[in-house]
Amino acid sequence: MKPNILRRAMLAGAIATSSMIGITAATPAHAQFGGIVYDPTNYAQNVLTAARSLQQVNNQIQQIQQQATSLINEARNLASLPFNSLQQLQQQVQRTQQLLGEAQRIAYDVQNVQQVFNGRYKGAALTGTHAQMVANANARWEDSVGAFEDALRVQAGVVGNIDGARTTMDGLVTSSQSATGALQAAQAGNQLLALQSQQLADLTALLAAQGRAQALDSARNAAVEAESRERLRRFLTRSTGYQPGNARMFHD
Repeated sequence: MKPNILRRAMLAGAIATSSMIGITAATPAHAQFGGIVYDPTNYAQNVLTAARSLQQVNNQIQQIQQQATSLINEARNLASLPFNSLQQLQQQVQRTQQLLGEAQRIAYDVQNVQQVFNGRYKGAALTGTHAQMVANANARWEDSVGAFEDALRVQAGVVGNIDGARTTMDGLVTSSQSATGALQAAQAGNQLLALQSQQLADLTALLAAQGRAQALDSARNAAVEAESRERLRRFLTRSTGYQPGNARMFHD
């Protein structure tokens, strides 16, 4: 009995519900939902407005993301290179300068060169007494030997800088390849140029030291020739009475 009663009650409820739906559908908009007005057109407009607002929010979020990405890229472009070889390059240049500054007897100075040449390589230095000529010849020999020694020391210093230059170049190339921004790449390029300048400075110093040694040796040979002519002139003057003008012809 109870199942039948329950079934009948459910059937009655269903019929009542169907009747309410029909009544609701036939009721005007202002009477639905217990007096709450429901306007489909207004509802659709509200949904469309909400959708547009959501799209604007999404657009603003995308703009913020783009700005954040741009700031990150700018930060990378402004980031400094973590590798700095300036101090090492300066030390290498200073070592080369120190070797040049330790030049023996004749410094790399215009006034000093002029003074030494006037005193040992020309003029009265080649026509003095026998003792003076011997002393000057010995001084010129020491000048040449010291210059060649200085050239060898500069060569050794330049060769010693090659290993440091290789290490610096490896570090700079590695840093350049892993650069995250334009500033790091530019700084790596600048330091590579500085390395090249340091190597050119070493090459200039080496050429200067070699040229100095060769110049002094050539000057010594020229002085020896001039002294030989002077000695021959004196000998001929004492021995045969040759005039000074004929001594050159006899020597040739």
